[in-house]
Formats: sequence, C-alpha cells, structure tokens
Amino acid sequence: MYDSAPLHRAYLDVIAAAEEVSGAEPAALPAGEWDAEEVLAHVGLVTAGALAAVAAVAAGSPATFDNRVSQDGWTLRRVVERTGGGPELLRRVAAQGEALCTFAASLAAEELETPLPTLLLSHGEPVFEGAMTVRELLDGLAAGEIHVHAAQIRATAAPAEEAEVLTV
Repeated sequence: MYDSAPLHRAYLDVIAAAEEVSGAEPAALPAGEWDAEEVLAHVGLVTAGALAAVAAVAAGSPATFDNRVSQDGWTLRRVVERTGGGPELLRRVAAQGEALCTFAASLAAEELETPLPTLLLSHGEPVFEGAMTVRELLDGLAAGEIHVHAAQIRATAAPAEEAEVLTV
C-alpha cells in the first residue's frame, strides 16, 4: 500500500496557493513565464498523465510517463479555456489530485515497484529520461513537483503593498 498523505498534502498546498492568488493583482511576469491559471493547468496535465500511468499499471497494461504535453503553452491555454479557468480549473485539479491519491493508496507493492519508461522536461529541456518506478513518480510529485508549482502560483500575485506606519 502507498501512503498517499504526503501527495495529498502537496495537492492541498497547490489548491491553497491558487485560492490565495485568486482575485489578486497579477505580478509582472517575465516574458514566457506562466500565469497562475497556466501553472494550474500544467499541474492538471501532469496529474492526468500520472493517473493514466497508474491506471495502466493497475490494469496490467504497458505504461509510460511523459510530461511533454504539460509543457506546451498552447495546450495549457486550451485547458484553461475548456475548463473555463478560475474556480472550474481549480475544481478539476483538486478532483484529479484526489483521484490520484485515492488510486495510489490502493496499489499493491508490486505495482508500486513497476518501472515506467519516463521522460521529464523542465522549460523544454530534458531533466530525466529512463526508468522510474510508480512509487518514485508519486514520491517525486509529492516531495517536489507539486510544491514547486504551489510556490510558482504564489509568485504570480503582485506583493501586497505594505501598510504605512504613522509615527507620532
């Protein structure tokens, strides 16, 4: 059995980040950087890919994990548009995260140790290409990937102006 609690906490963090920046003044982002909705769409696409890989392993089918589609700007904008963005996109990512956590917790030890041919890109550059077990994929999402994107979402909001302090 897989302890999905850390993965669940990671999804709660990304959901909280999206809720925190909702309605906030957007920060001036460098050219090519994703806005909060695009980051959330990226998390949704990564999660959908992980769900597909986990489901294939559970079904006894060949499985792979490849995050290239989650890096594509056109695809990110399409996900935002198709979901309606905002609260609807957030609901989708929350549901996908919950589904992945629930599914992962049901996996047998042998399924968790199943190797997945994996290709991981970051900013269009390969960062990993090789075999990764299902457990390593889930642990990587829990320990790094999802939290990194929570911080990235928080960084898309302009800093709140500091309150003036009056001195007498």
